[in-house]
Amino acid sequence: MALFAAARRAAVSAAPLLLRASASSGANRGAALLRPLAAVAARPQPRAMPFSSAPATRPSSDAELLSVIESEIKYAEDCDDHDRVEEIPENFPFKITDEKGTNAVTLKRSYHGEQIEIVAHMPSLVTGDEPDHDRDDKEKGEEGDSDDDAGEKPPQSSVPLTVTITKGDGPVLEFTCTAYPDEVLIDSLSVSQPSGDDEADLIAYEGPDFNDLDENLQRAFHKYLELRGISPLTTNFLHEYMINKDSREYLLWLRKMKDYFKQ
Repeated sequence: MALFAAARRAAVSAAPLLLRASASSGANRGAALLRPLAAVAARPQPRAMPFSSAPATRPSSDAELLSVIESEIKYAEDCDDHDRVEEIPENFPFKITDEKGTNAVTLKRSYHGEQIEIVAHMPSLVTGDEPDHDRDDKEKGEEGDSDDDAGEKPPQSSVPLTVTITKGDGPVLEFTCTAYPDEVLIDSLSVSQPSGDDEADLIAYEGPDFNDLDENLQRAFHKYLELRGISPLTTNFLHEYMINKDSREYLLWLRKMKDYFKQ
């Protein structure tokens, strides 16, 4: 390559002199022939043959991303939650099924001929850190707003639950709930008889909004779930369990990303 570079510099520097000499003698045709030669000499040449068998190098962006992933893995491994084993409370009525790489756990039990299944999904975490613009908006609010908000509870982390209760081949009762550390809120409630017709099941009436029900009926359904084990004991345990599962699954996901970018 050094030889090619020297020849390229010589050709480029000689071209203007030859052009001036030919112009002074009126030989325009000679100058026209020299311009393509100078352009060829100045054109960058490939560093390797098109069919080179040299191994391809990893792009710098991939190497940088791999470094960041490894740093995040080390940080996650240093946390206390990812390898924590939750102690199941005494008299806990459910059997837990938890598979690695999934975003939910399943709890099952039998109760007086009923089959109860709870699917707990990944938690919605609240760290307590508010964005600056949200905090500024609250500080700029009117004085009357502070009185209205005084009775509101601070935001808490929560776990989405789907509770299914069946009796043999009969109808299916399904609750969708939001579980906080010490309480459960029912978001919706439906009862259905699976017909095998997906289209019919899709358009089946699922009942009114739960909050529109009579308050006595709402309390009765909350009591119904509590008797079947969906109680503060269960939800408090689930809250901690799902937060730790989220940490474990995040670390597993990072390791999969690392394996991919190392290839």
